[in-house]
Order: sequence, then C-alpha cells, then structure tokens
Amino acid sequence: MSSEPGKSFRIAVAGAGLIGKRHVQAVNRYDAATVSAIVDPDPAAKKLAADTGCDWYASIDDMLDSCPPDGVVIATPNQMHVDNGLACVRAGVPVLVEKPIAHNAASATQLVDEAASLKVPVLVGHHRRHNPLIHAARQQIESGSIGDIVAVHAACWLYKPDAYFNVAWRTRQGAGPVFINLIHDIDLLRYLVGNVVSVQAAESAQARKHDVEDTAAIIIGFANGALGTIAVSDSIVAPWSWELTAAENPAYPETEETCYFIGGTRGSLEIPKGKIWSQNGERSWWRPISQTVYEADAGDPLDAQIEHFCRVIAGAEQPVVSGLEGLKSLKVIEAIKASARDGSRIDLA
Repeated sequence: MSSEPGKSFRIAVAGAGLIGKRHVQAVNRYDAATVSAIVDPDPAAKKLAADTGCDWYASIDDMLDSCPPDGVVIATPNQMHVDNGLACVRAGVPVLVEKPIAHNAASATQLVDEAASLKVPVLVGHHRRHNPLIHAARQQIESGSIGDIVAVHAACWLYKPDAYFNVAWRTRQGAGPVFINLIHDIDLLRYLVGNVVSVQAAESAQARKHDVEDTAAIIIGFANGALGTIAVSDSIVAPWSWELTAAENPAYPETEETCYFIGGTRGSLEIPKGKIWSQNGERSWWRPISQTVYEADAGDPLDAQIEHFCRVIAGAEQPVVSGLEGLKSLKVIEAIKASARDGSRIDLA
C-alpha cells in the first residue's frame, strides 16, 4: 500500500466492547483512516456499525471474504486473539492485537511465527509505549541523565468496585490483576529498562477470596543487572497506579502522584510526573539533592497507536510493539504466575 498524503486507510475493528469502541473513536479521529467495518456478533455491535456508517459482520472470516480491509484491530476476548489474528495474516492483512497478544505464550508463538513467515505485520496494543510521557522518560534515560540504572520500583494499587466482579470470568483463573493490569506495567518497564531475565513472585487472594489473586509482589531481574520490585493489587484504595497518575484515560480521576521510580547512579526518575532528582558535584547522602521537571507533550496514546499502525501498513515504519515484543511481555507474566505457584525464582531464556 502506498502512503501518499490523503490516503484513506480502511481499518476494521473486531470486538465492540469498551476498548473496541475506543479504537473506533481513535480511527475516526485520524484524518487518514476510516472504519471500514465492525466485527462482532452482538446486536449492539450491529447498531454501532450503523451509527458509525460502516459495514457490520458477525465474524472475521465473513469480513475477510466479503471486503478485506487494509488492517484489522483485534479487540476480541483474549482467547480469540490468535484465531482471529491467524485468519487475518493468512489473508495478508496486518493486525493490531489488543494486549495480551494471546491467553498463553504457546499460542502467541504460533501467531508470531506464522506472521513472520508470511511477512505480515503484527502489532500488539501495549498503547502506553505511544504515550508522550513515556517517550520523554525514555529520552531522559537514554541521555544518561540518571546514569546507569540500578533499581526500579513500580506500584499498581487500585480498587475495583464489587460490581466489576459480577462478570464471572473476572473471579477465575486467567483473570486477576497480574494478567489483566500488570502486563501493561511489565511491558513499560521492559521498554524503559530492558529485557527481564528473572522473576520471583508471591500472590494472595486474602482480600476478595476469589479463585484468582487480588494482590501480588514481584522481584524482577533485568538483563543490564538492575533489580526491580513491583506490587500490584486491585483491592487497595490508593492513588498509585498508571491509570490514576497518567491522566491517559478520562474514565479515571487524575491524582498528582507517581507510580514508577527508576533509580540510577547519577539520579532518579519519577514517572509519569517527569521529576528528576540529582546532585551537583559530589554524590552523597550528606549533600543536598535537587529536583527538576522535564517537559512532555500531551496526547492520546490510542490515537498515536492508530497513526503508527497505518504507517506500518504503508511500509513507512517498523512496529514499536511487534508481535515478538508482545510475546516477550506475556512470557514474563507467565513466569510470574509460575513463580507464585511454588515460590521459586524463574530464569527466562
């Protein structure tokens, strides 16, 4: 596909749930793209398609047989990601798969490998990598402003209301904040600090007493030698989570707090608030420490992700979050779950 100015990319959205609707809105906001179809058997999706002014299909296969688009956003339930993704790549259609890329690493590997052999792009919807706040933080790290990274701490503390768990699958294995929420944080830490080479974790279901964890604590080892600690819980009333600190999604109230701390030999970085702590001259705990705040542009990462997807379709860019990157983050999550089951440290190849 060419990428000449004014080219309208035809993007289909599979799955018309909360995130699928946000993708529809993001495509509509991008001048160079249009929603060609909504794919979802639910009657509400058919109405959404009519309201959007696009075609409606009950299945991916029906859509691909009738009118293949330039790209497909897959926002269906996790267990359907791989089957839907494979249908698209076999038809030669690039895909943006919502996170996680699959419900397990084995099936994700199948999608990544087949897409690579067919040379069809697969992107994964870890949209936070497209947030200008993250771009600015990564630039600070790469500039050497905090020196060599030594340690990281991340908090993902939030309280999901009781009604959230009225949907049965959210109380069962395969759900829980490690898989649903923490995978975003793991992906960002991998992006900012480097690949994860080891994990050791513990979980608890003490607060809600469901069949899946409500709280977990993890020690992470990075390839560059840095160590990290992460605490995640969906049962704590607190302001320290990406959702409440980054003002990324208007559905969540904004706080003035920070959720990531990255410490280096020359300074420390608070994300997303953009604070750098450092010392002039001799570095010592007996000397004053000062704070500076770096600037970061505002912007909706879902919008930036759709624009990037279209540029990948056009051959103008390589994926920021490829299928392989999504698979690596998923493998870390699987290792965390495995470690929590028996308390062992797990080394990732």
